[in-house]
Amino acid sequence: MSVTVKESPIDEKQMIAEAEKALSDISRIRDGVGKVIFGQESVIERTLVAILAGGHALLVGVPGLAKTKLVETLGVVLGLDARRIQFTPDLMPSDILGSEVMEQDDIGKRSFRFIRGPIFAQLLMADEINRASPRTQSALLQSMQEYHVTIAGARHDLPAPFHVLATQNPLEQEGTYPLPEAQLDRFLMQVDILYPELEAERRILLETTGVDEAKPENVLDPARLRDIQTLIRRMPVPESVVEAILKLVRSARPGQGDAETDKNIAWGPGPRASQALTLCARARALYDGRLAPSVDDVRALAEPVLQHRMALTFAARAEGMSVRDVVAKLTKGL
Repeated sequence: MSVTVKESPIDEKQMIAEAEKALSDISRIRDGVGKVIFGQESVIERTLVAILAGGHALLVGVPGLAKTKLVETLGVVLGLDARRIQFTPDLMPSDILGSEVMEQDDIGKRSFRFIRGPIFAQLLMADEINRASPRTQSALLQSMQEYHVTIAGARHDLPAPFHVLATQNPLEQEGTYPLPEAQLDRFLMQVDILYPELEAERRILLETTGVDEAKPENVLDPARLRDIQTLIRRMPVPESVVEAILKLVRSARPGQGDAETDKNIAWGPGPRASQALTLCARARALYDGRLAPSVDDVRALAEPVLQHRMALTFAARAEGMSVRDVVAKLTKGL
């Protein structure tokens, strides 16, 4: 049975004109971030792809790799109202969402007023997200998926666009809580941040330890970012890319008749992974100056999109395998 992504009619000339304008804006964004964050081109690309696709990203890396600085820089460059929450074990859901307070007017009448928490921002930096308890982490679930929160039975819509960029230290185990699988699935991508290359680290030493340090500059506004996000959703997806995404995601699920997968994977990605791959492939294509994604985009994005949506069996872990190893093997089949 053939699977086709239905697209609304698109004027080709108009699409090309909008894409060229978007490419210019994306180039300015890339240059703006590159003035402050040295090296880490892959990290910058994947994080921007997640934002351009309209989603959230989990940045995983050891301390000192500019995770926090990257998020702060993106907030300035993209012109977003950015807030930061430092997650700690004693953080409560109301510290994120806000709370109702009782007020009394001049004639003695009492009423409740909702005071918004830091989640009411266009770019929320959840710093060291795994340090908060599951109860507090759950405060982000509704907002990340439905873009509103419910307080005392009342709905409060979040600003648009709304993005969560969370940081996590993979080495720290004391006083941390693993993120629930449901919350991990809300992140469009997990972006692993590695140590910088030699020349990038040399530049970091020379340009960040003097009197004058590079500061990010605003190059975009939220309305324009939303226009680009809408353009990405209008981009056509070739049938070959749809088939590659379905083949990859379904092959990562146990119980589909693949003995290797059944042996190594305890549970695999759901349909949200397929949606994430489709959106991110479109965004990566536009990021690279193309009007349609290719199977190469699916291969390049397989690891950051799938790795946090899968779990290995005990046997696979005992053999020293990692989720990245499994994803790499599955990607070779495309």
